[in-house]
Amino acid sequence: MTVYDSVQGGNVRHVNNFMNIKDIFSRYAEEMKAVERQLLGIFSSNVFLVPLIGQHLISGGGKRIRPLFLLLSADLCGYEEANRTLLAAIIEAIHTASLLHDDIIDGADTRRGKPAAHAVWGNQVVILVGDFLYSKALKIAVDQKNQKIMEALSEATTRMTEGEILQLNKVGDPEITKEEYFEIVAAKTGVLISAACRIGGILAKQTEENEMALARFGMKTGIAFQLADDVLDYVADQRNLGKKLGKDLEEGKITMPLIYLLKSASDVEQGEIRDIIKARAENEEGHQRIMELFEQYHAIEESLKIAEALVEEAKSELAGFPHSRGKEALLAMAEYAMQRKE
Repeated sequence: MTVYDSVQGGNVRHVNNFMNIKDIFSRYAEEMKAVERQLLGIFSSNVFLVPLIGQHLISGGGKRIRPLFLLLSADLCGYEEANRTLLAAIIEAIHTASLLHDDIIDGADTRRGKPAAHAVWGNQVVILVGDFLYSKALKIAVDQKNQKIMEALSEATTRMTEGEILQLNKVGDPEITKEEYFEIVAAKTGVLISAACRIGGILAKQTEENEMALARFGMKTGIAFQLADDVLDYVADQRNLGKKLGKDLEEGKITMPLIYLLKSASDVEQGEIRDIIKARAENEEGHQRIMELFEQYHAIEESLKIAEALVEEAKSELAGFPHSRGKEALLAMAEYAMQRKE
């Protein structure tokens, strides 16, 4: 069941069916294994805990969406040299470092069904390993001697940190604006996918226009992915999601469905919603009330419409590129933002 099935009774919008997502993952499976080997190399260190934690994280699996976007963008631009797997691994290392820090900030005890690294080795060690990953990834990127790549990566890591700080500042704040939410989402997910896509163009020595079109495609697709994740937090099959539904609400994270609801509900209902948000503790009754109001005001559907519009905007950014399998794959990946179940 997809995110659209969850809220529309199976009435899923039309999607391009020229390329199957499973076929994309299958076609790139061997190269993604090479990316994982490169990622293990980034974890290499004489301090035994660093590669040990790296093995724990990598064995936890994951679709490796961000490095895949880099490989697809490189294919779109006709770049097939071996160093693209190293750059893809650098992207994944930066993402992994951010997850190490996020899990500590969020107090998450598990990650993809396994104990979170900090639950095993403690906060201090894992924070330092996250710092190691950031610095090691950027050091390896410097060795590529490409200023544009460094600009893309340094901008992404800076904005990711700023977004995390802003999100912390807005925890439990029902007055968060739509603009602030999008700033957080862009930093949380958009910027790294944007950098991955842009680097695919940089490696192929694309024009500035094409390079930035890829960056915009990645940004809009990344935001759509995060918007869909925020909806899934309320409507997914909990077994597929791998975490308790309504976790964002419990943690005081105000996402698009709640922002839309606060704008649409009556004054009395808005007060009720604010009380539920500010309580923050596990509250099954409060969660159920929010779900009732979501249905009453179509907050889930309206949030998905925003994500859907972003997907269409993202796809339009690739209009200037000639037809190719790489282009088809990127368009399918943009659609995938709306078709996931986990």
